[in-house]
Amino acid sequence: MGMTIIEKILASRSGQAKVSPGDVVVVDVDCQVLEDMSFFHFGRTGPRDILKVWDPSKVVVIYDHDVPAPSARTAAIQDAGREFIKEFAITRFHDIGRHGICHAVVADHAYALPGTVLVCGDSHTCSAGAFNCAARGVSGPDTLYAITTGKTWFRVGETIRYDLDGRLPAGVSMKDVFLHIAGTYGDHATQNVEFGGSGLPWLGMNARRTLTTMGAELSAEFATFEADDVLLDYIKERNPEPFEAQDPDPDATYRARRTIQLADIEPLVALPDAVIDNSVPVGQVAGVPIQQAYIGSCANGTLDDLKVAAEVVSGRQVAPGVRLIVTPATQLIYRQAIKAGYVEKLVDAGAVVTNATCGACYGGHMGVLGPGETCITASTRNFKGRMGDPTAQIYMASPATVAASALAGVIAHPGEFFRGDV
Repeated sequence: MGMTIIEKILASRSGQAKVSPGDVVVVDVDCQVLEDMSFFHFGRTGPRDILKVWDPSKVVVIYDHDVPAPSARTAAIQDAGREFIKEFAITRFHDIGRHGICHAVVADHAYALPGTVLVCGDSHTCSAGAFNCAARGVSGPDTLYAITTGKTWFRVGETIRYDLDGRLPAGVSMKDVFLHIAGTYGDHATQNVEFGGSGLPWLGMNARRTLTTMGAELSAEFATFEADDVLLDYIKERNPEPFEAQDPDPDATYRARRTIQLADIEPLVALPDAVIDNSVPVGQVAGVPIQQAYIGSCANGTLDDLKVAAEVVSGRQVAPGVRLIVTPATQLIYRQAIKAGYVEKLVDAGAVVTNATCGACYGGHMGVLGPGETCITASTRNFKGRMGDPTAQIYMASPATVAASALAGVIAHPGEFFRGDV
């Protein structure tokens, strides 16, 4: 029997002709991403020092979680990271000002090449799977092993295939598709997810990245897309390095194969504290009062997301008592949004647009929730205490739904406000 996309990539990067579910493989790492948080886990003094880097040209360092540094301790750790970069002559360094959420910076520069292996210490590393790449978050020890040896290991899991057919309705996004998958099929622990289908030509890379990024919330091992012209053109415009994309064999073996009719997807909301088996149509929670609305993160801080939010709020005002916080995923996206006029529309409506950072998404800074507050977020997680006080209630939805709710002051259906075709 043939292999899936992930099986073919892992076979290629481990030097094997074939791998199957259950196999444990040692693979070459093509790209190793470090973030500012990485330097909290291995400092520059102590037994976990990095004494060598296998290949500095394969390392990318991106500051994203705590930028600009919100404390003296964070500033010291970031300075230690800069010394590390100098010591090992790492050239692909995105310091403050050229920074962004690491997975989005990887996308901006096409660091994740089709058919390759990319690892990072952050759980949402699966985001790069949108680029036909085997991308996965790994632990601290595995990060150290990869950066010093150029290798890592994986257990090959079974694969669930999703065929995306048709086109999304206006006001519906790939975040809604994720909420549909999470609510209908539950978690995908120890499994891979693979996306393809006739709907791909109408799904840009930003939409695909939303879906693969949220693969972490399905507990999937890997999330990948087939390589098509949309993907290949995107890569070639940004990265001249050679690559070999991998598509599934015609007789690939899947644990399950499911079709999603994109035209049938409606705006959904995940209720607080979980995303698995916890999605409902917006109408079921419409009218719930909110104090904060957040649009950002590696999943939904793209230029397309900012465009949708700006279209929804244009010429309108955020409801009294509501904080609408918008965080572009990278400084490049921020600049693009300024030039396109999206930032002006958002600010005119009463939103706060922050610099690119993980910030409010992980409850670090720039939008932390207080006791008893309710937030609707277009970020990656809605777990108890994720964005601040553990008594806060966090609903998850698409950027269109979040923007509409900010205007209404309560959770609202985006159809009431949406005027675009994105």
